[in-house]
Amino acid sequence: MLPLKCFEKFLPGGDIAIKMLGNLRLVPGLGDLPRCGGERRAAPPGSLRCNCVGGTGTKGGKVSFVSLGCPKNTVDGEVLLGDLQRSGYKIVKEHEDADAIIVNTCGFVEDAKNESIEAIMEASSVTSSDGKTPKVIVTGCLAQRYGGDLAEELPEADMVMGFEKYSNLPTALGSVLGNGNGQELSTSRVQVGEATVPFREEWDRIRLTASHTAYLRVAEGCDHKCSFCAIPKFRGKFRSKSWDALLAEAKHLVASGVRELNLIAEDTNQYGMDRRGSPGLAELMRELGKLEGLDWMRILYAYPSYFSEELIDEIANNPKVCKYVDIPLQHISNLTLLAMNRPPKEHTVKLLRKLRDRIPNLVLRTTFISGFPGETNEQHRELVDFCKEFKFERMGCFMYSEEDGTPAGELPDQVAPEIREARRDELISLQQDVCVTFAESMVGKEIPVLVDGYSEDGELVGRTQWDAPDVDPLVFLSPPLDPSVPPLELGQLRMCKIHSTSLYDLEAHPVS
Repeated sequence: MLPLKCFEKFLPGGDIAIKMLGNLRLVPGLGDLPRCGGERRAAPPGSLRCNCVGGTGTKGGKVSFVSLGCPKNTVDGEVLLGDLQRSGYKIVKEHEDADAIIVNTCGFVEDAKNESIEAIMEASSVTSSDGKTPKVIVTGCLAQRYGGDLAEELPEADMVMGFEKYSNLPTALGSVLGNGNGQELSTSRVQVGEATVPFREEWDRIRLTASHTAYLRVAEGCDHKCSFCAIPKFRGKFRSKSWDALLAEAKHLVASGVRELNLIAEDTNQYGMDRRGSPGLAELMRELGKLEGLDWMRILYAYPSYFSEELIDEIANNPKVCKYVDIPLQHISNLTLLAMNRPPKEHTVKLLRKLRDRIPNLVLRTTFISGFPGETNEQHRELVDFCKEFKFERMGCFMYSEEDGTPAGELPDQVAPEIREARRDELISLQQDVCVTFAESMVGKEIPVLVDGYSEDGELVGRTQWDAPDVDPLVFLSPPLDPSVPPLELGQLRMCKIHSTSLYDLEAHPVS
């Protein structure tokens, strides 16, 4: 059942009163941009609208979109939007112009659930330009996880739809809008189904990322039994996407102008291990490296147990593989790792040292959980000391969140929220210093930079190979100092000289 603390919905006068627990930590003074010391799961509700206005037909109606959560959810949303556009719906940027607002929710931890519910409530309060109230369609992990409970607690949601029913969304939405397109489908408000569902084609989608970068989902689901995590219950069992489907999708994306592929799954480096005789991630990256027009590929969401010698060699030697590995570790104390049902410290430390020894210029990103049940001050100090010694170039930290239906949620010795917060803040403060030092070490170097977009102040911004989209620092780009050097353009990969820093961010200008 969806926790009641998510709900304190209305105060007298109709104001929304949803407690935001603040589990998400952003570096102070840098607005809502995610940075080195924190993780961004979602921007403030209402700020994530679909920036890709698509489709000229309005046979099905006009739809706007709110995208919350992780890159896997982003891909789901992109595929949904593609389905809708092909079915005659027009994708609009402004909610006030829409006949329906789709809120693609996250259900990972408490703060993400709260953000999702707030986004649903905000969508339900929109009045369209013609004075009507757009329909609110809830998709994503919160819908999959809580289905009927969500619909019961939130009558503002006109439909709650889970993963198995996604291909039916255009027809179901037609029923909700009363345009006659959905007569053959049940108009039940709750359409959820199973969590473990087959892959659909994911190349023909309306992308929510910049045109030159895309997420390539190589697998879905998880078979691990981490005691704090509910993801296997609503994302299903681990299954790899077929080799042929992946290569076809990658070719389509690169042909459309994508220069960077970010490889994602719940456990990305487990790719292929569920299919006897199937190629693994190393073979996949080797094949992707042959695609003309692709410059970078990056591994996100790796698990400590699946780094083969072949995979390490491929990361080290393939010039198109970014020397960047995202590998969430959660903790380093053996007693805490045992309670989490995670790999032990000795294995993790040995792996991290091997990765740094074997992969030149490697940047490691990880995440930790503060205040896990039973975490003592000594275990926290062990984690702090490890971070001081190892100095991850990129690191985020979450406060532990009790997830209903997980073993950790039932453990004794739950750590007080204020202690969780203090421990998280200590780790974040430590990481900020590491990030500043790493940024300063880049000054004077000439490195490739992918030109991503514009800052709020109209400056061009980009990323290095050591920065994943949305969660890592930026490179603020100024015009060339040499008039013979061509000006920068969006989507270019340009050699730039780092001339200064701004906290964790770099400042650079093109040199060729």
